[in-house]
Amino acid sequence: MNCLFGASIRHKVFPSFACFLLVGTFVFFILTTVANAAPEDEFYLTILHTNDEHGALIPHSPAVDFHPERENPTLGGYGRLATAVDQIRSRKDTAGETVLLLNAGDYIGGSPYSWLVPEGFAPELKLKQRIGYDAVIIGNHEYDYGPDILADYLKKAGYPAAHEQTVVLASNTTAPSEHPLVREGLYKESHIIELDNGLKVGLFGLIGKDAVSVTAPHDPVEFTDQHEAAREMVDRLQQQGAQMIVAITHSGVDEDRDLAKDVSGINVIVGGHCHTALYEPVIENGTVIVQADSLLRYLGQLELAFNPSTGEVRVRNDENNEPYLLSLDYSYPLDPDVDSLIEQYTAELNTLIAKKTDGLFQHVLDTVAIADFEIPNYPPQQESPFGNFVTDAMRLVTWEKIGHRADFAVQANGTIRGSVNPGTMPHALGKISVYDLAKLIGLGIGPDGSAGYPIVAVYLTGEEVYRFIEVAALFSEMMTDTYYLQFSGLRYEYNPQNAVLFTIPFIDQPLPTTRAVTSVERYAGEGRQGDDDELYVPIKRGDDDLYCLITDSYHVSFLPMIGELLPQLEIILKDRDGNPVDVDEVDKLIVRVNDEELKVWATILEYAANQPVGDSGLPEVDPYYATTAGRINTTWTIPLIAWPILILVVLMAAIVFFVRRRKMRRKAG
Repeated sequence: MNCLFGASIRHKVFPSFACFLLVGTFVFFILTTVANAAPEDEFYLTILHTNDEHGALIPHSPAVDFHPERENPTLGGYGRLATAVDQIRSRKDTAGETVLLLNAGDYIGGSPYSWLVPEGFAPELKLKQRIGYDAVIIGNHEYDYGPDILADYLKKAGYPAAHEQTVVLASNTTAPSEHPLVREGLYKESHIIELDNGLKVGLFGLIGKDAVSVTAPHDPVEFTDQHEAAREMVDRLQQQGAQMIVAITHSGVDEDRDLAKDVSGINVIVGGHCHTALYEPVIENGTVIVQADSLLRYLGQLELAFNPSTGEVRVRNDENNEPYLLSLDYSYPLDPDVDSLIEQYTAELNTLIAKKTDGLFQHVLDTVAIADFEIPNYPPQQESPFGNFVTDAMRLVTWEKIGHRADFAVQANGTIRGSVNPGTMPHALGKISVYDLAKLIGLGIGPDGSAGYPIVAVYLTGEEVYRFIEVAALFSEMMTDTYYLQFSGLRYEYNPQNAVLFTIPFIDQPLPTTRAVTSVERYAGEGRQGDDDELYVPIKRGDDDLYCLITDSYHVSFLPMIGELLPQLEIILKDRDGNPVDVDEVDKLIVRVNDEELKVWATILEYAANQPVGDSGLPEVDPYYATTAGRINTTWTIPLIAWPILILVVLMAAIVFFVRRRKMRRKAG
């Protein structure tokens, strides 16, 4: 009976104990799992990013220094980029993590390789697709050849079907429904990518205010307010299930910070436009902002952890000991498949260069000239040696082509894209190639549909030349370096203090004096502008003689606008006979040689090739271009604003004097 009783007790006790043990084990397992899990079940993600490649398909700075087998100082190139991306993807795949590759615009524009765009090729986007970009946006330089050619470019790159591979985003861009950009769906406003780990990332793209202000003529495309578009995209993407939001912008860091402050819900901003190398992210209002310089000098690498519970991101680069920017130097060998595709585009470019230079150059890496010094385009908002070289080339080569004197030439810093850096390696010492020179002055397109702004010869009176210099002085004080003007064929002095009389309160509108320039002199000699004072002739206000000004089709279109803004500085375009030419008829002023438009870049190449031949047997750049030449000079006179103040002081002193004198007379009486 006791046994039966004991058995009965065990049957009741042991099941309870087993149940307790089971529950305890389960709880312990859960607690252990939670303790060992990533914080708050974070998603890991690496964003690789580039921006502002500007057609730099090959290693450069300078390109002549590249060597496939030796250590060399060149940077960039899509071949190296492909290798770096593949290495990171392989490493992250082994770790079970996901990679996104994004571009923030301006992959077109500047490099001779982009000259292939109007010819019906899409080298930049085709290479990005080959490398495996997930998304790109449309920057201001994608419009360099106009919206119609941009549409053709995207179609040549396989869009709209290619969105499945590399989506093109433009969220604050609008065009008429009948335009092919819209009609054929060549860009999207937003996109969601679901990663292998299940995270849904929402993407949208913006072009910023400053980028819009320097965009080439883009009718009928228009751009809406960036912040309003961003709010709409964030709401849309969240409603569609996006957990993490990435804005890809072509705006510049300052505008990106404003966006992060004003629009909530953006986790990451991948930026471009201002060519800033952010060696560490900028954190604004919880938004992580990154940018990777320009010209593929760097590959941006942002390692993140995303918390779906809080919607916040955490940067992991420091804890993983990973840099934010990877220098694309010689340590990354060229990817053979990508390099093979670049070689195909190089062959097409060589054919184009040979045709456009009438056989003077056969290859994009042909040596044009040599120099043992840099030809700089800095400091900003000052006369620069390369600015002098460019404008001298435009004036003197055009003079030869048109068969009569070209008095002046002008070019803006925004079109001059850098300094000339001759080769430094033994195999390239001192050499300046077609690529290294032409990439600095190769923007735009002409009415003929081929790349490069054409040269224009316009005629102005001496009075209008004086007015133009007043505008240049005003720009140097009021505008950014993009609008600073370089000159050939003259020299002038101005007082920066007299450019603006004062700024009108409330509307923050500067009031120009139009009296900042104190002297303008025309160089009356032959050839390159020298420093012999006897060869300079003053240009007086009111001079009605006609002078030939050399510029390009883009900049000449702005001259009539000066009179609309400042009637006292009106400039009327004229032909050689002095007949007015409407801005819509500028085509009449384009310089043509054998019925071909004379391009700005072609004058620069020809001028370099025409430098005196030295002991090396090659043209050697005149040392004159190692430094500035006193063409633009500041002088300090009494500011104009001081004159009314001085007059007022004198009047007040006179009043005080007469009042006191009158009182003294009364006392004496």
